[in-house]
Amino acid sequence: MAQHNSRLAIYPGTFDPLTNGHVSLIRRGTKIFDTVVFAVARSTSKNTLFSLEERVALAREALGNFRGILVEPFDGLLVDYARRRGAGAILRGMRAVSDFEYEFQMALMNRKLNKDVETVFLMTDFKWMYLSSTIVKDVARNGGSIKGLVPECVITPLYKRCEERRRQALGE
Repeated sequence: MAQHNSRLAIYPGTFDPLTNGHVSLIRRGTKIFDTVVFAVARSTSKNTLFSLEERVALAREALGNFRGILVEPFDGLLVDYARRRGAGAILRGMRAVSDFEYEFQMALMNRKLNKDVETVFLMTDFKWMYLSSTIVKDVARNGGSIKGLVPECVITPLYKRCEERRRQALGE
């Protein structure tokens, strides 16, 4: 287990796909913490469009030039991962009031499981409040433009994967 570091935060999620809202939040997180680990969750409860390895690779490509950001995959309980990494905080974004109830419950459960890790909430930048990975996938699946909603490196793989899934569904 790593030594506890209050200047290290974990920003967890499935990031399927990574959006510019995620990028904005993690960049803002580096103004508060020395290091932010962009922790890509395996997530067995969600039917992800991209594999864990693909999501990690896309995040590394999009975030690789930013100081103070590490991209890592993780599996299992977030608080266990935070303990192994020695993180002092979990960074979470809030888009709207609708996010609050779920995030509040998760923060309380994480606190119950590990009282040494704080949850820090950042309000999403106003220009990304409407944005979610689900919305981006829906737009891409239906041929709409996702330019400016996701990092450039995500655009082509997302359209390609949506087309692959469409063809599979049609039995082509």
